[in-house]
Amino acid sequence: MQVENIDAYEALVQFLYRAPIGLVQTDLAGAVDMLNPMASSLLMPLATDAGLDNLFAVLDAVAPQVKGLADSFGEPSGVVCEALRVPLDQAHTAPGAPQVLSISLMKLDPQRLMAVITDATLEMQREQETLRRRLRSAARTDALTRLPNRAAVREQLETVLKRPENGTAFALLFLNFDRFRQINDTLGQALGDQLLVTLADELLAAMAERGWGMLPGARRIDAAAGSSHLVARVGGDEFVVLLDGLRHLDEAERAALRLVDLLSRPHMVAGREVACRASVGVFWGAGADGAADADAVMRDASIAMVEAKRGGGARHVVFEAAMRERAARRADIEAQLRTALAEDQLFVVYQPVVGLNPDGSTDHAAGVEALVRWQHPVRGLVPPFDFIGVAEECGLIDQIGDFVLLRACTDFMRWQAELGANAPRLIAVNLSRAQLAQPDWTAKVSAILAQTGMAASSLQLEVTESLAAQDEQTQLRLHELKALGIKLALDDFGTGYSSLSSLHLLPVDTVKIDRSFVCKADTSHHHQVLIEATVKVASSLGMNTVAEGIETEAQALAVRAQHCAKGQGYFYSRPLPTDALVAWLQERTA
Repeated sequence: MQVENIDAYEALVQFLYRAPIGLVQTDLAGAVDMLNPMASSLLMPLATDAGLDNLFAVLDAVAPQVKGLADSFGEPSGVVCEALRVPLDQAHTAPGAPQVLSISLMKLDPQRLMAVITDATLEMQREQETLRRRLRSAARTDALTRLPNRAAVREQLETVLKRPENGTAFALLFLNFDRFRQINDTLGQALGDQLLVTLADELLAAMAERGWGMLPGARRIDAAAGSSHLVARVGGDEFVVLLDGLRHLDEAERAALRLVDLLSRPHMVAGREVACRASVGVFWGAGADGAADADAVMRDASIAMVEAKRGGGARHVVFEAAMRERAARRADIEAQLRTALAEDQLFVVYQPVVGLNPDGSTDHAAGVEALVRWQHPVRGLVPPFDFIGVAEECGLIDQIGDFVLLRACTDFMRWQAELGANAPRLIAVNLSRAQLAQPDWTAKVSAILAQTGMAASSLQLEVTESLAAQDEQTQLRLHELKALGIKLALDDFGTGYSSLSSLHLLPVDTVKIDRSFVCKADTSHHHQVLIEATVKVASSLGMNTVAEGIETEAQALAVRAQHCAKGQGYFYSRPLPTDALVAWLQERTA
């Protein structure tokens, strides 16, 4: 029995000395009773002149907390600390030697401690590399949709652009959803986010159906076998689809057409159908058209997307180099327009709207329409055609519209004081989509009326057919304005989506017949019939009519013959600055 105990003890000693981990047994004060060769090897670089006689003294320079933990541990036995990581500085290590130690300390009984010491350098390196990969993945992933983000797209594009010529090309499809801001305002941001997730899933599903390597359940298209297909979200409601290994532009255009068609269908969000069309810009990467980097490719695809929006949306446009120059001009106009707003370069002119009395006389004080102009310090007078479209695209149109409304109401009240009964009785101001999208815009109009002292009934806000026939939110905003007592006019009637049969659905007081009908009112029987029908339907609904764009006496007589209530155009007057308008009124109402 005694021999067996001796053999077991020797076996234990052999195990301890050959163990690939450091083992150190000490008393409660840290004095070493036993340490194996591995422990000696790991602790020797930390040893001072005192050698390895006391574990706490050895560890004092790199892990002084170990002694405190042992001293404060009151249990008779148990784990004092486990896998404590101890990084070693240059003074306590050498190249190729352990850089990080892992220390576990156990209390064996009321008198003894056992330390387990291991080299944790590789383990720490693996953990750091895993963390780096996770952080890199998070930095390349959109938090909402879990799709790759802009950084991931840039990285993938750079790889594609640097790849040697192999007889294939790539296409970048840049998608932006039309009217998403209005949808977000209507549904609220939470449901708007749900819609974006739904759209992301539909994009992935569409790519999978095309057989472009989409892995089931994955959040991106597989890049195996040299492919670089990718679906990503790069901005608020902006997505891109990268297709690689293509041979013909037709392949990219078919993909764009498919996505436009798919995204034009109603989407289910929180149990309700939501319509959300998309505009797509296509960059064809055959030779990259001089684009040297990923940012240039995404910029050019985005420029093509803007062209698709300018064309009416719900379509795709393939990038051409000339678009880049046009985009640069628009960006220049945008920057100058911001300066114009800040430096009061914009001003308002007024075109008279005359009453066409049944007795053949003309009421010159019936009203005026306010129109914005831009007096550029270098370019001179900039026509609205050159900047209104840019203002709509860059989000400045609401500021311009608010400026025009305040200035028009202020001038109107000045005319009342100056001209009395000969002053215009009504002032018309164009209403933009951006203004209607402002949740507080009705209150803003009310505040302007109160500030200027103007009666709501003297203000007419004009909307286009396409805007008036928009969604429920637009209709609600128009009804809010009517509730203030403001008059509403349907501008450019005959060019939009409305028809005479649906005119009764729109909350308007006046129908303005588009100049494209009026210009042929004296020569085309067809146009005369259209004007006559519009006047009769409007009259049956209690609405007034205004004939726009009257340029000749013959046209004026023709619209009078069709019983239009009012007329507007160069035949009566061009738009005039306020002082010139006052003179025009005084001359004709004296």
